[in-house]
Amino acid sequence: MSRRFIDLSITLDNDTVADPPFMRPKITYQTHLETVAEMQPFFPGVTAEQLPGGMGFGAAETVTLTTHNGTHLDAPWHYHPTMNGGERAITIDEVPLDWCFRPGVKLDFRAFEDGYVVTAADVEAELARIGHDLQPLDIVLINTRAGSALGSPDFLNAGCGMGYEATMYLTSRGVRVTGTDAWSWDAPFSYTAKRVAETGDTSLIWEGHKAGRDIGYCHLEKLHQLEVLPPNGFTVSCFPHKIRGASAGWTRAVAIIDD
Repeated sequence: MSRRFIDLSITLDNDTVADPPFMRPKITYQTHLETVAEMQPFFPGVTAEQLPGGMGFGAAETVTLTTHNGTHLDAPWHYHPTMNGGERAITIDEVPLDWCFRPGVKLDFRAFEDGYVVTAADVEAELARIGHDLQPLDIVLINTRAGSALGSPDFLNAGCGMGYEATMYLTSRGVRVTGTDAWSWDAPFSYTAKRVAETGDTSLIWEGHKAGRDIGYCHLEKLHQLEVLPPNGFTVSCFPHKIRGASAGWTRAVAIIDD
């Protein structure tokens, strides 16, 4: 038996458009020579020329980012202060690790137009199409059109989003980790804003996220390469970085397929 690893994470860099301007990451790169001055205080009197190879600590990077940059896992605390009808919402360092290494299921919603809000009936129909019987703790990944728009100015407005009913369909059946290749689990804000303006219904804002008030769950955002995954028959590994009291944590999300 062979094993394949498929990287589901985007690359964090200064150039790829994956976030709005106010929250884009900033990476400052230092070469091997540029860290000489930082190493010298540890070895008083040693000149740069005397250091091994005339170099300092080695190459290094300083990164400024939010916990929601790059491929990351959102904790229930991100959505609302409470979950499960009143319990304190758990933060990313409290997410059970058992949730983060589980069989994966991919729902292909690339045919839905940008801004479409996926319903429970859509989820049920797709599960029937791929012949998957949803199990508790399955990790459900949503493949949208946004996956092909990563890096373009269109990315933030690309892809469908998961509505309240669709999210509750999954979580009420025991799903605790979901994911999307779009910027957000919900439909892009530009489309939601139009619906709110037309209807006056502000409950439409982040309705998929806010489903976490009723049943606590996590979701991955800004996944990558979902189009190469089969509908099921793979395992997802998505352990988040452990940040005390945080709303999210970066993850190197990976699909593992045993052939």
